[in-house]
Amino acid sequence: MSLAEILDPLQQPLVTVLDTPVSWTEVLGFGSGALCVWLVARQHIANWPIGIANNLFFILLFTQAGLYADAGLQIVFITLAAYGWWTWTHGGGPGTSVLPVRRTTRTEWAWLLAAGVVGTAAITLLLSRATDSTVPFWDALTTSLSLMATYGQCRKRLESWWLWIAADVVYIPLYAHKGLYLTSLLYAGFLALCILGLRNWHRDLTARTAPTPEAAAV
Repeated sequence: MSLAEILDPLQQPLVTVLDTPVSWTEVLGFGSGALCVWLVARQHIANWPIGIANNLFFILLFTQAGLYADAGLQIVFITLAAYGWWTWTHGGGPGTSVLPVRRTTRTEWAWLLAAGVVGTAAITLLLSRATDSTVPFWDALTTSLSLMATYGQCRKRLESWWLWIAADVVYIPLYAHKGLYLTSLLYAGFLALCILGLRNWHRDLTARTAPTPEAAAV
């Protein structure tokens, strides 16, 4: 049995939404993606393996939809997930195995913004010349924002949530435009979960950095 034959059932329509067939791949991507973001908001380590499963479903989905940058992005996400999984369990430094929430430094912002601008321009050019993508700039922009956000997530940088929020604001109409209505709805849910995650991580950071009563009295 070939790989195509194994994957074919996942690509078959399960339901129809707004006269558009929704495949098993999109439904499974919806469920695993929502669970992953909820776990990230709670700083639960299980978000990484769930996220990898979500990436695999989205590789199939985005390739079918002609969102090639987003499909390739999932491979990068899998690599970053392995890194993030290790960092969350080993990056806390001496005396702790838990990586704490921190703010993004100015140096990190400089590198991230530079990489984002260059990445968006390069991917836009590549998609315009080498593929039949009808949305090269928007596909490239969301790809760059997602990579920037994932780096921050791996390092537990609070501002990674703002980058995810920016990406989701673009993703929602982009996927609706491509007929991926369930995925568009998923990203609307992601947006709400990102706001929740931002609040939770900010609360955790504030509680950890607030002076203790003993220190305040000194």
